[in-house]
Amino acid sequence: MEEMEEELKCPVCGSFYREPIILPCSHNLCQACARNILVQTPESESPQSRRASGSGVSDYDYLDLDKMSLYSEADSGYGSYGGFASAPTTPCQKSPNGVRVFPPAMPPPATHLSPALAPVPRNSCITCPQCHRSLILDDRGLRGFPKNRVLEGVIDRYQQSKAAALKCQLCEKAPKEATVMCEQCDVFYCDPCRLRCHPPRGPLAKHRLVPPAQGRVSRRLSPRKVSTCTDHELENHSMYCVQCKMPVCYQCLEEGKHSSHEVKALGAMWKLHKSQLSQALNGLSDRAKEAKEFLVQLRNMVQQIQENSVEFEACLVAQCDALIDALNRRKAQLLARVNKEHEHKLKVVRDQISHCTVKLRQTTGLMEYCLEVIKENDPSGFLQISDALIRRVHLTEDQWGKGTLTPRMTTDFDLSLDNSPLLQSIHQLDFVQVKASSPVPATPILQLEECCTHNNSATLSWKQPPLSTVPADGYILELDDGNGGQFREVYVGKETMCTVDGLHFNSTYNARVKAFNKTGVSPYSKTLVLQTSEDTDSEEQTLPFPVPSERLPLRRMSPFSSTLNLQPSFPGRSYFDFRSSPHQLSLHSSLQSLNAPGCNFETQSAPYSQLGKYTYLAWFAFDPGSAHSDIILSNDNLTVTCSSYDDRVVLGKTGFSKGVHYWELTVDRYDNHPDPAFGVARMDVMKDVMLGKDDKAWAMYVDNNRSWFMHNNSHTNRTEGGITKGATIGVLLDLNRKNLTFFINDEQQGPIAFDNVEGLFFPAVSLNRNVQVSTLPLRLNSCCWLPVQRTPRAVQSNRKEGS
Repeated sequence: MEEMEEELKCPVCGSFYREPIILPCSHNLCQACARNILVQTPESESPQSRRASGSGVSDYDYLDLDKMSLYSEADSGYGSYGGFASAPTTPCQKSPNGVRVFPPAMPPPATHLSPALAPVPRNSCITCPQCHRSLILDDRGLRGFPKNRVLEGVIDRYQQSKAAALKCQLCEKAPKEATVMCEQCDVFYCDPCRLRCHPPRGPLAKHRLVPPAQGRVSRRLSPRKVSTCTDHELENHSMYCVQCKMPVCYQCLEEGKHSSHEVKALGAMWKLHKSQLSQALNGLSDRAKEAKEFLVQLRNMVQQIQENSVEFEACLVAQCDALIDALNRRKAQLLARVNKEHEHKLKVVRDQISHCTVKLRQTTGLMEYCLEVIKENDPSGFLQISDALIRRVHLTEDQWGKGTLTPRMTTDFDLSLDNSPLLQSIHQLDFVQVKASSPVPATPILQLEECCTHNNSATLSWKQPPLSTVPADGYILELDDGNGGQFREVYVGKETMCTVDGLHFNSTYNARVKAFNKTGVSPYSKTLVLQTSEDTDSEEQTLPFPVPSERLPLRRMSPFSSTLNLQPSFPGRSYFDFRSSPHQLSLHSSLQSLNAPGCNFETQSAPYSQLGKYTYLAWFAFDPGSAHSDIILSNDNLTVTCSSYDDRVVLGKTGFSKGVHYWELTVDRYDNHPDPAFGVARMDVMKDVMLGKDDKAWAMYVDNNRSWFMHNNSHTNRTEGGITKGATIGVLLDLNRKNLTFFINDEQQGPIAFDNVEGLFFPAVSLNRNVQVSTLPLRLNSCCWLPVQRTPRAVQSNRKEGS
């Protein structure tokens, strides 16, 4: 109801309509407000002047002229008569609700009639304040416009519904709350006014008094007053003129202009128009509902835009910070080169200064000696040494003449930083509007006849639909964790076959694949259920990692297949998030339980005595794709060294995120006492500094005498004991207890190095050109891969007693 209030207010006075009249443009005005905005027109434009001039216009033809003004698109909306003397040029006023209205053309004449009944000026014109259409009044003036009694009734009901309590209508000053209502008088009374003005005796005794609330309802339900004809005030409306679209009385049909028009019964047309209005309201209601839903959508868009803006700004800041960090690292590298060149130049010049100083001292001594010899007066003694001195003088002179007095080093730095391409790239750095240029590829089809499982490995094959015309740039293979958990990306690439090793025995996995191109990603394929084999005591099934050729042939994949490699992305694409699998899924990973069924331990020594039931021995190759450019790999990527004097980082191909894992590395070459570092790191670790300098690596760096633990450039736990050529470094990563421990030659080096390590880790090494390291393949002892070592006597005695 409150939203309807604006419809019930006059556009001129801003208050509820009082005696509203209907203009031909279908808008409403208070009768008093309509009189206030009348404007007197020039005599030449009035209908009377046209009739006097013999124009032949009938008494009612001016209504057609009004319709032309009402619907003319060229009409400006304001009946501007400012150029005539009869219409003052007073500026238009503004009503309380902001509608511009005309002022009265002249002061109202002094009369004792009410404003609504006072005669209007001759040749008056009224302009609708809402649609700004001008209308010329006839001799009847404002009485020619019908009264809107329906609007009056709606306003009455609205005001009654908003009234907090019904007040007495006869109280002179402060109205009291009404206690009764007389249905015959239609008046609300308080108790004092009822006793004074409506005594329960005489003719008023038969009146029915009801409670105010009941009286309000009865007033609403009581029939409204019958509206009368505007032309014949004593006649009620009885028919409806279809052509003029207005109610008319019987006398209008007999004598007036409606005599030849088509008319219908007033009640029938009332019901018909009510039905039409209801149907129109249904359509408008649907539009209003759609508008509300659209507003909700727009408000959600505002919130989403704000959230996306914050996320995009954070991403932009992170990207710019990454560029700044890369520039700072490059700046540090360039400054290091400048300092190195500076030290080299100073060393060369200082060496030349020292050499020339010694040579000059020797020359000066020879000259002084020769001068003293010349002073001798003994001819025979002089001649004995003169030849030798002459040769020495000439020889010394020749030594000074062979470029000795030329600087070996220039003072200029023969280095020039070419930053123009980088500056140009920075100036060209801008946003790229990503638009879909082609549709997404079709859903891949799993080839069930080629999909199979063997032991704890699974091979999956897929293809594009035969009639697919949209090429795919690659595929994404996903597996769950074997327990019905979330899917994880295990392969991203262009191949259509993938073998996944290292799965759990006797487990059920769900697999699915999807294709992608530059436009987007296709829907997932149908889910394929895979069942791995049951775990047995056989030696071949308990060794999912490569073994020596004399024991078991190394498993090789066919050239067209792909093994799982936990990489963050693939060449040419970078928007896929890196998600680590909760299990170790890698062909290169050598995972073997030390306490597998059927294994008889003949040897047991540190660090293996510290490994638990679910510890895996890891054997891996180094990853050339993520290594620094100065790293040199050989022996099928099992041996690593470096071409630089600075430390460079290389990672293993295998990533660990769950379980307990142990691996060893052997030092093949160790010259000039460098300090290589061993440990674990994230995929995005810095590759051009020592391992542990940033917060992406956890390492132990060691020289020939002692070792330190380092993470985020923090050095801790100095421990005596270093490495030499042939030393073995062991790394124990316990992701169950979230700690990391190091060993040198099978002895634990210091305490537990790091705690609270969790996530995905890769074996990592940093070294320079003075060190060469290889991964240590674990030799087979019984059915488990263990180094052949002597067993401590205490362990042997305990085993015998326990057997």
